[in-house]
Amino acid sequence: MSAATTEYVGVRLAVPVAPTQGTLALALLPRQGPPAAPPRTTRPGAAVVPIDRRLRRTIEEWAYRFTQAAVEIVGGDRPVSQLVRWTTPEVYADLRLRAHLVARAGGHQPGLARVQAVRPRVQSVHSCFVTDDIVECGVHVRHGERSRAVAVRFERSGQRWICTALDFS
Repeated sequence: MSAATTEYVGVRLAVPVAPTQGTLALALLPRQGPPAAPPRTTRPGAAVVPIDRRLRRTIEEWAYRFTQAAVEIVGGDRPVSQLVRWTTPEVYADLRLRAHLVARAGGHQPGLARVQAVRPRVQSVHSCFVTDDIVECGVHVRHGERSRAVAVRFERSGQRWICTALDFS
């Protein structure tokens, strides 16, 4: 090597900037117009199949009463046996387990007496008919100052609606 200093100059190639980058494909360019409006439905409530208003109202009232009973069972105010006729064995077992876990945490027996200081109340029910014999409902439940969502699926079995899925969010 010579005594002269060698200077290295970095050469950087221009990299084009894409409008999206990374695995999430985030848009880096600002939107130029307003967002697209959601499609409008002509009838109240969402339904995959058209349903008579009277049937919809009847099912929503049934879902209201069923969900009110279910949240009272989980809270320990009702015995789980009250819903055995209107649930599948899986839903019944889940309700029984939830009631047992809440009772164990609160130090009481499930379903023997009113144990909740604040009783949960169903606020609203929104139904969606998947077919004529299957309906899924989203239920808003207030418990004091808190709100919870409950998803319920009913399937018609003869003349009776049976709860086949119950999910507390």
